[in-house]
This record gives sequence, structure tokens and C-alpha cells, in this order.
Amino acid sequence: MPLIPLCGFRTSAPCTPDPPATPGGTVHSQFSRRRFLAATAALGVMARPRLAGAAGDDPLPATARLNGWLEARYDFWLARSPMDQAYLGLKTNSDKWDDIGEARQLDDFERVQKELVDLRENFGTTSFTDAGRTSYRLYEFRSDQRVSDFTWRHYSYPVSQLDGWQQTIPSFLMTVHSVDSVEDAQAYIARLRATGALVDQIIEQMRLGELAGVLAPKFAYDHVLRDCRNLLNGVPFDGASSNSPLWADFTTKVDRLAVDQSIKQKLRTDAVKALITDFRPAFFKLIAVCEDQQGRATTDDGAWKHPNGAAYYASRLAYHTTTDMSADDIHEFGLSEVERIHGEMRAVMQKVGFGGDLKAFFAFLKTDPQFYYPQTAEGKAAYVARAEEIITAMRGRLNEVFIRQPRAKLVVKPVEAFREQSATSAFYQSPGTFDDRPGIFYVNTFDMKAAPRYAMEALAYHEAIPGHHMQIALAQEMDDLPRFRRFDGYTAYAEGWGLYCERLPKEMGFYQDPYSDFGRLSEELWRACRLVVDTGIHMDEKRWTRQQAIDYLTANTPNSSGDITNSVERYIVDPGQATAYKIGMTKILDLREGAKRTLGSKFDLRGFHDVVLGSGSVPLPILADAVDVWVKETAAS
Repeated sequence: MPLIPLCGFRTSAPCTPDPPATPGGTVHSQFSRRRFLAATAALGVMARPRLAGAAGDDPLPATARLNGWLEARYDFWLARSPMDQAYLGLKTNSDKWDDIGEARQLDDFERVQKELVDLRENFGTTSFTDAGRTSYRLYEFRSDQRVSDFTWRHYSYPVSQLDGWQQTIPSFLMTVHSVDSVEDAQAYIARLRATGALVDQIIEQMRLGELAGVLAPKFAYDHVLRDCRNLLNGVPFDGASSNSPLWADFTTKVDRLAVDQSIKQKLRTDAVKALITDFRPAFFKLIAVCEDQQGRATTDDGAWKHPNGAAYYASRLAYHTTTDMSADDIHEFGLSEVERIHGEMRAVMQKVGFGGDLKAFFAFLKTDPQFYYPQTAEGKAAYVARAEEIITAMRGRLNEVFIRQPRAKLVVKPVEAFREQSATSAFYQSPGTFDDRPGIFYVNTFDMKAAPRYAMEALAYHEAIPGHHMQIALAQEMDDLPRFRRFDGYTAYAEGWGLYCERLPKEMGFYQDPYSDFGRLSEELWRACRLVVDTGIHMDEKRWTRQQAIDYLTANTPNSSGDITNSVERYIVDPGQATAYKIGMTKILDLREGAKRTLGSKFDLRGFHDVVLGSGSVPLPILADAVDVWVKETAAS
């Protein structure tokens, strides 16, 4: 799961795997390919602009005029987000947090509406180049989406175990706010001092959500409270022998500065004061509000429990999948894919000579120590080192299947201790475009039983290369695209690409160990089960409980109990997001298979990957149009 900055309304924290039985990875069994393709193509009609082409229009200057307008709008929105500036590696406004207050939310909404009118009135009947037409469609699509989603702005949870603000504040300071000068350190201190105002706005959004009838589920508050208290443990907050997370981070960064010790000591003194007089009271206040709301929270976990919950969930599915697939269709698609993948797993089970059934094989994988690094500092370090080896081996083969590679560096890091118990098994943070900050592949080593060795290849290919790092870093480096296209993101595209990149190495000869290949299948199975579980939890017609979802995953996957519980809780607090992976992957595979059928010997895998990655992150219907243009041009050449 990538973490990439997105400008827009923000009340929750910023963002926040044997060959298949059917060639080309098309949809299998009773959920027909025709139904899938119809659903994933449907929004293509909605997304296409009304470009009649005024007489005498010259596409090149018209596109240049549009790009100028788009760049001006990007500058405007970026200037309103100090945090997005920092994610990009800019040090403007580096002493400030984002304004997420209700007044700003309302002002943003009015501006987006006016901007959409301006876009259509000035450019809606203009003829553009192909690139300009895509830019228009994308900006109109995203703006329409922002307007429609404003209705649901209080339905997301400002604090939860999944990228809640209680995690974002410290992780932002620790991983994004660099300290290369005294001024940078002073800006860090200023952000510590400003935490109180940000937390007040977080609390405002939490209370507005409750007024709208929306509270996070009861279990989520336990995670949030633990995260908050972890931040306040250690020096300078108490007499503990260890440093608190932020104090350790700040002092480490200041110690690296090439300045006099007296200046360093002054910075440390100021930071201690900010932590004790500003940061700690703010988090005490947040803790009190969380404890208060937890007393009224329920164990009804699905989106159906909210006012107009069915409409809200439908909006989340459309947002994340960029299709009009219904929850029922997604659920049935998931069931059919679980059945298919189980069949392929049985083939691997026979290959390794296991004598029992699939359930027994799952139990074997969960309990045999050969599949896990030990729960020790040495075991955790070995896991990180092995992840680095996998990435290095893949990096040496990228030229075989890609025309372009990103310039941005990539590092592997364990998830920080203060949030490792709440965080997912792995995720990716994008690089800084303007400060050479590397992309980060985070691995969670809190529970080594939740990090099986057989799944490491698939995980690295998804989160690092050729997955999220390849896609996101390349997009950020496309200087010929308007910036909103370089830094925006669509879940089905990004996560579909990540899951596709778990399968691609199989075709390149990786996954030589049958157990590792089983790990690839287990990751795909996990994403198929998500379709079933996410819809089961959130559909009004199903209303699965947290325990029902846990039971389903326990019965159908080899994942550990801790991984299953954390994942179910993730799906509960982020409705619809988990459905995008399999839907996006399947669409990419269908587009690839269609191109191969049409082009025959002219089909070039490197060229296909280049067109898929060449427009930045896009909705699936727009991706399909781009591939269609490439196929027609290649066929005619």
C-alpha cells in the first residue's frame, strides 16, 4: 500500500504474491469476463469530456494554454498544503501543518466547484493533443470526484490504526521533515509547538463526524490510544532510560549538523520545551477525546451502520475501483477467484509432496519454523537484509521488461517501534521529488510469525520494484506531464499495478522455490479474499461482523491470526480500498491479453509496460483508452 500525498479535502490523515489456468490472467469461473469488462469500462463513458472541437482550434497552443491553467491550479492547491510541499521535498512553509479545519474544508469545496465551472467554460469544447485531452479528462474526473465526495467528508475516521493523525504527525516529522540546517531544526520545533492547533482541528473533525452519526468502531480507539501513549513514553516526558520516539529522532538529526555545540544545545532545549509544553498537552487532549468517544462507539463495524451507509459504501467502491461494479458483483468475483487460486495452490502442494489437504497445508505453513525468521533482533535484521537481496536481484533484470527505470533511490526500513503494532505488514512511502529523499519500502517486523519467508518475494515486488516504487517514482519524474498527473493517484491503478507486479516476475523466471511461488499465490488469494470480506463487512445486505470476517480469512488463507486480525480491522476503517487491488490487476491483465491477441508478433511487453506507466496514475477506463491507442498505432506501423 503506497503512501502518496494528494491535494484535496483532508479530514483523515494524508496518504495514506503456477501460471493461471486461463492465458493472460483473465477473469475465471462463474463470474464471467464479459460482466467484469462491462463494469470496468462503464465509467469510461462518464469520464470522457465533451470535446466537440471548435472550428479553427489548433491543438498545440490549446494544449499549452490548458497546461498553463493546470499548472496554476496545481500551484494554488500545493500552496495550501505545507505537508504536501514537504512530501515533494520542498522546504517552503516547513514550520507549518496543513489546515484541516471545517472553515478551510468549506472554502476548498467552493473553490473546487468554481474551478470545475472555469475548466468547462474555458476548455470544454476545445480540441487538444492526445496528451492534452487526457489531462482535461483527468482533471475533470478528479474535480467531479472531489465535489461528489464532499458529502462524505465526515465519514472517514480522523484517527484510526490505519494512518490516523496520531501516526501521521510523528511519522511525518521522523521520515519527511529533514534537518539539514539550523533553520530546518527550528522549523521542526515550530511544528512541535503547532501540534496543539492541529490536534484541535482533528478533534473538531472527530466531533463533527459524531454529529453526523459517524464514530470509529470501538476496537480502533484501543490502537489509537496505544499509539498516543507510546509517543509520550521516554525522555523527556518521564524518567525512563530510553528516549521517546520524537526526542530520539530530533536529537539524532541535530547531532549530525555541522554547527557549534552551543547552538545544538539551544535547539535541544527549545525542543524539550515544545515537547513538554505543547506536544504532550495536545496528545493528552486527543487521548481524552478518544476515551470519551470510545465509550459511545459500538462493535457494529460496517459502513452500513452510518446514515445513508449504502450510498456511502457505493461511493467508496466507485472511488477506489474507478468502475461501477456493484458490491454484489465484487463479492461474487471474489468468491470465484478464491476457488480458482485454491486450485492452483493444490498443484503447488502436490509439487512439494505434501500429503494432506489444503487446510492441513495452511496449518503446516503457519507452524513450521522453517518458514519464519526468529523473533529476535538478529531475525528481524535478517528479514530486512533478505528483502534488500530480493530487490537487488530484480533490479538487475528490469531492462528485460521495462524501457524506463526511475532515478529515485529505494531503501528498506522496518516500521518504527511506536506504530509497528498498529501498522500493516508492509507499505511504501514515495520519494521526495526535490530533495532526493529515497522511496521507502517499510517492512513490519513486530511479529515475525506474521512475516513468512515464503511471501517475501511477492511482497517486495509489490511494494518496491517493479511495483509501487517503479510506478510512483517514474510518474514523479515525468517532467512533460502537468504536475497534478505526476503526483495524483488512483487506488485501482496503483494497487492493480502492484499486484500485477507480483505475477510478472513469475513470467521472468523468479519464484524458483515452490514455496515462494505458493507465497505469490497466497498474496493473490489474500487480495481475492479481500473482495469477499470487504463487501461482506460493509454491504447492508450482509453485515458481516469483525469475527465473521476473521473466520472467513482463517478458513481460506494461510495467514497468521495476527495478520488476519490487523487486516480485517484495516478493511473496517477504510471501506472499499481493499477491493481495488484485484480489480486493477485483472484489468491490466485483460488489457495485455487483448493487445497480444490483436498485435500477435508485433506485441512487445516492454512497450506495453511503457504505455501503462506512461500517463501517470489514471482511472481504469482512461488506462484502457491509452492502451487502445497504442495497440492501433502499433498495428498500423
